[in-house]
Amino acid sequence: MPLSTFLFRLRHLLLLILLFTGHFLVADDSEANALLQQGRMDEATAMLQTLLAAQPGDAEAHQLLCRVYYAQDMGEPAIHECEAAVAHAPNNSENHMWLARAYGFKASHASPFTALRLAGRVHSEFELAVQLDPENVQAMSDVGEYYVAAPSLVGGGLDKAQALAARMQPKFPSQSHRLLALIAEKRKEIPTAEAEFINAVAAGKTPDAYIDLGHFYKRQNQLDKMLENLQSGVAADPSKGAPLVDAASILTAAKSSPQLAISLLRTYLASPAKSDSAPAFKVHLQLGDLLALGGDPVGAHREYVAASSLASNYVPTRKALQGS
Repeated sequence: MPLSTFLFRLRHLLLLILLFTGHFLVADDSEANALLQQGRMDEATAMLQTLLAAQPGDAEAHQLLCRVYYAQDMGEPAIHECEAAVAHAPNNSENHMWLARAYGFKASHASPFTALRLAGRVHSEFELAVQLDPENVQAMSDVGEYYVAAPSLVGGGLDKAQALAARMQPKFPSQSHRLLALIAEKRKEIPTAEAEFINAVAAGKTPDAYIDLGHFYKRQNQLDKMLENLQSGVAADPSKGAPLVDAASILTAAKSSPQLAISLLRTYLASPAKSDSAPAFKVHLQLGDLLALGGDPVGAHREYVAASSLASNYVPTRKALQGS
């Protein structure tokens, strides 16, 4: 048995002993959340399953396990855990937000009939998340994107998105301008969309706003402006968090500056600001793919192994390892 596997099983056994003897000082929701943020999905899964075996009513643990599964593209288990989180804490906005996201993931991979049925659930859960916490800007942004993308048959509509943007403007001006930009782009009003993305940057100069503007320019095939704004977004993020991964992903999709994309991914993986918005195991896989494309199969294999060590059940990593 490899030493790493032995140590992992030993930690899991010690955790079981601690839990079932009533000592909760070592393992709790916060420690499981730390594992999730670091992308250590196998360890987070084992810890959360053990916690829930002892405390099945722990809504936060259910939500965290939902996010662990969601990060690994495991729709059904994610839905099951987020439904449990909502059942145990129905007034928690984030529980409803994550349940909506889990439904949305399943809908995006379902037949048209099933997707239509699930879309109604996505809509209602996002709206409930905002209703429960009007300060939950993530949920507001998610429901705004839903309004823009979905047909009116399942609760979408640009008029609804416009009204939401107006509600967001006083407290969340950057996100409001971003939503107005998405509305204009949907209407093919490209100059207005560009102006609103620029307004979003001016309202906060946040890394995400620069990245959104760079992504817009990628869609418009204005690659010089894309690169300029992606670099500004990276510079605006001293913590070196998820925006670096977003920038690298946009560069890769545009087939532009692969060495910069590689550098950004490596910087993120070395950063303490990792989060489940850019799971580390997926970033290792992404980096491996870039190295493989650049003619470095040894480096690619190393990244695939690193990804597998964090999330051994993630199917794309298994396939990449088999092919490397």
